[in-house]
Amino acid sequence: MTTQAPTAKGEATRQRILDAATAEFAEYGIAGARVDRIAAASQTNKAQLYAYFGSKEALFETVFAASLERIVDVVPIDADDVGDWAVRLYDEYLKRPDLIRLATWQRLERRPHGTLVDEGDRLDAGKLSAITAAQKSGAITAGGNPFDVMALVISMSMAWSPVSNVYAATADEAAAEHDRRRAILRETVERAFMR
Repeated sequence: MTTQAPTAKGEATRQRILDAATAEFAEYGIAGARVDRIAAASQTNKAQLYAYFGSKEALFETVFAASLERIVDVVPIDADDVGDWAVRLYDEYLKRPDLIRLATWQRLERRPHGTLVDEGDRLDAGKLSAITAAQKSGAITAGGNPFDVMALVISMSMAWSPVSNVYAATADEAAAEHDRRRAILRETVERAFMR
C-alpha cells in the first residue's frame, strides 16, 4: 500500500490546525487547551483534527517539536560570539513569545525535571559541538560542560522573556529599552564566557 502526498488543500488544513493549536497550547497549556477551540479557530472539525494528529497529546508534541526546530533554525548558535547569540535569542522571544510559553508548559506539565525533551529528540547536538569547538579554540574561555555553558547563555537570554519571574518584556516597549537590555545582555554573556 502506498501513501499519497497530502493535497495542497489538505496541507493548508493541517497548517491551520497547527497554527490554531500553537496559539491554544501557548495560552492554556496541554491540560487547559480545548480541541473544540482549536477546531473552531482552524475552521475544521474535531474528526479532521484527530485524523491528522490522533490525539490532543500528539498534536501538542507536533506543535512543541516545531517550536524547538524554529528556535534552532531561526537563531542558530555562533559559538565564537555567544553574546550575539544571546541577543538574537532575546529578539526571537520578543517576536514569538508563544514559543517560550510552549516550552514552559512542556516543563510544567510533562518534564518537571531533567532535560526538556528525551535525549533522542534533542536538537542541541550542533550547539554542543559548536561550544566544545569554541572552548578548544579559546573563543569561549569558560571551561566545564558545554551543556552547562549552553544552558546558562539561554537562561541569561530569557531574563526578560514571557516566563521571567522578574519582568516580562514585550515587543511594544520602546526601542531604547530593548537596546539597553541587548547591550547589558551581550556584555554580561561576553564577560562570563568569552575572552
